[in-house]
Amino acid sequence: MRQTLWHIVGWTALTLGLIGVALPVMPTVPFLLVAVWAFSRSSPQLRNRILRHRQVGPPIRAYLAHGVIPTRAKLFAVAAMAGGVGIALFLGLPTIVVAIQATICAAVAAYVLTRPAAPGAGRRRQSSRPSGG
Repeated sequence: MRQTLWHIVGWTALTLGLIGVALPVMPTVPFLLVAVWAFSRSSPQLRNRILRHRQVGPPIRAYLAHGVIPTRAKLFAVAAMAGGVGIALFLGLPTIVVAIQATICAAVAAYVLTRPAAPGAGRRRQSSRPSGG
């Protein structure tokens, strides 16, 4: 039963990620990360197929291995979130809805922007000289 649930979650996330490939305001990699996570519990073959994919595999492997989000992806994600909030304002959605959306987007943007852009980029360099007194 659980394996079936993880399989459904994986296919749903994979489908949403594939929609994100075609729609510029829909993210791809976050959904594919969820798909990889769910398939790791239900179908290791599908998980490995996503990780080996020529186009989407490298950014997913980089995030899983090093927590890396490339600068271009960061800028696109933040711009898409800002655009989504802008569209909500333009459409005249209720203030509380826009405020909740903006708060969530700001939290996600803060997370995305604080991830390293390359492996090892966020680490402090260790000095080779001994610390002394």
